[in-house]
Amino acid sequence: MTADASILLQDAVIDANTALPGGHYLLRLNAPDIAARALPGQFVHLRCGPQLPLRRPLSILRADARSGQVEVLYKAVGVGTRALTQQGAGEALSVLGPIGRPFAPDPTRPRVVAIGGGVGMPPVLFLAQTLRAAPWQPVLLLGSEVPFPFQPRPSTLLVDGMPADTIAALPLAEDWGIPSRLASGQGFAGCFEGHVTDLAGAYLSALDADALAQTQLVACGPTPMLRAAAALAARHGLPAQLCLEEHMACGVGGCAGCVVPLETPAGPAMARVCVDGPVFEAAAVYPDVFAAAG
Repeated sequence: MTADASILLQDAVIDANTALPGGHYLLRLNAPDIAARALPGQFVHLRCGPQLPLRRPLSILRADARSGQVEVLYKAVGVGTRALTQQGAGEALSVLGPIGRPFAPDPTRPRVVAIGGGVGMPPVLFLAQTLRAAPWQPVLLLGSEVPFPFQPRPSTLLVDGMPADTIAALPLAEDWGIPSRLASGQGFAGCFEGHVTDLAGAYLSALDADALAQTQLVACGPTPMLRAAAALAARHGLPAQLCLEEHMACGVGGCAGCVVPLETPAGPAMARVCVDGPVFEAAAVYPDVFAAAG
C-alpha cells in the first residue's frame, strides 16, 4: 500500500455522529477527496469546534471512494472530543487528511494477525476490510475494557487454536467472512478473559512452523499493548508493524511534538509519528524486545 504524500484540507459535511456503547461515537463524514486517498493506518486531523484552534487526530475506521464517505470511531475523553460529540448531521468540519504512513503488509505472508485495543481498533479494522480477498487470510483480535462499540455475536467462523470458550466476534467481520475474536478483563460473555495480546499468544502458540512462516502481525492500541504485541512477534519470529498512538499538535510534521525514538540501520533516530508514521516496524520501535528474544 503506497500513500500519496500530499495532505488535503477539506470542509467535510457530517452525515452522522452516532453515540455507541462504551462512550464511543461513530462519525461519518462526506469527504470525497480524502476518501479517495485514505489507506489503513492513516488518520485525519479534525477541527472539533469553532472555539478550539488545535485539531484532534483520529484514526480512519473506513473510507469509501465510491460514496465519498470517511468514518472515524472515537471516545469522548477530553475537551476536543467532547465538543465533537455536539456536532450534528449537516454541519461542516474542517478536515486535514489523509495523513501518515499506512500499513504495508508483506504479500509473502498472507496470514495477517491484526490486533486492536480500545480506540486502536479502527486502523486494524480498516486493514482487515482491505484484505478480504485471496490470498490474504486475516484474523482479527480486538480487546476492550469498556463495552465494545458494537453488539458482539457468537462466531460462525472456526479458527484452529482459539480457546474453545472464546466465541464472541465482531458482526461486521463475520459478514466479511473474516474470523474475529474478542478479549476483555471485564467478564463480557463469550470474550477471552484477559488481554488481547494473551489471546493472540494462545493463537500463535497453536500454529505449526509452516503456518508461522506464512504469518505476520499488525497492531494498534495503547503503548503497553503495543510492547506486548512486539514481544509476541519477537518470540515467534514474526515480522510486525505497529500503528502508534501519540499526542499531536500540528499533525503535519512541522512542530516535532510527537517524536519517538527508533533504531534504524543507520543507528538511533527520532521520528515524527504523524508523518514518518504512525505505522512503524515493531523491531525499530522496540529493539530491546527483539534483542532479548535473540
